[in-house]
Order: sequence, then structure tokens, then C-alpha cells
Amino acid sequence: MSGNITFTMVKPDAVRNNYTGPILKIINESGFRIKAIKMVHFTRERAEAFYGIHAGKFFFDGLIEFMTSGPLVAAILEKENAINDFRELIGNTNPEKADAGTIRKLFAESLTANAIHGADSDENAIREGSFFFSELEQF
Repeated sequence: MSGNITFTMVKPDAVRNNYTGPILKIINESGFRIKAIKMVHFTRERAEAFYGIHAGKFFFDGLIEFMTSGPLVAAILEKENAINDFRELIGNTNPEKADAGTIRKLFAESLTANAIHGADSDENAIREGSFFFSELEQF
């Protein structure tokens, strides 16, 4: 399993702007298989638990407010070299610095409203994915 799965969230800004379908199409066309997917609306409590590693940081309250502002789409993706390939596909966190053709360059509004999340390590993909999908071990 190591190296072959990643976790993503299409964030509330992209869902609100009806970009979920186009984003998922890009993900599929880039060779990722969607192994699990669901739309959820974070409660404040769940968002604080998910982002607990950032508690106390200057951006924490704004992040929680943003991530609870509407529904998001969480997914487990599979592909060889999943983490690195997906991070390349989504682009720089700052859409102004993202490469042309990346998801964030195409769909992000700002550094905060940057359309999509991608796990940055195998360990975080498992931790983050398990937050939404209890059956993650089967992937």
C-alpha cells in the first residue's frame, strides 16, 4: 500500500464554484483511480480535530472558518507514486506560483481558497484518509 495511495479534499471554494466535476476529471485523466469518495460538511469540532496540528497558529481560526463554510469532497486516490504525482498535479499552494495546467492554477481563488488539498506524505495520506474512511486499510 505504501506509495500507492493518497488523500485529497476538494475544498469548499471549489465545490461552491461547481469545480468538483472538472477537478475529478483531471484527476482521472492523470491516471489516478478513485478508491473512495464522499461529500461532507465539516462541523467546527471535526475541522478542529482534523487540523489540530495547526492549533494556536495565526491562520488556524481562518482555516477552520473556511473549511466549515460549505461542503467538501474527500477522496482516496490510487496510483503508483501517488503522493508525488498528485502534489505535482495540484500545484503550488499559492495559485499565483502554481504551474500552468495544475489544478490550483486552474481553479484556486487565493492562497487560502486554493481549491484542493493533497496529502504530503504516505503517513499523512493514511492519517487524513482514515479521518473520513474507516475502511482505509482495505486499499
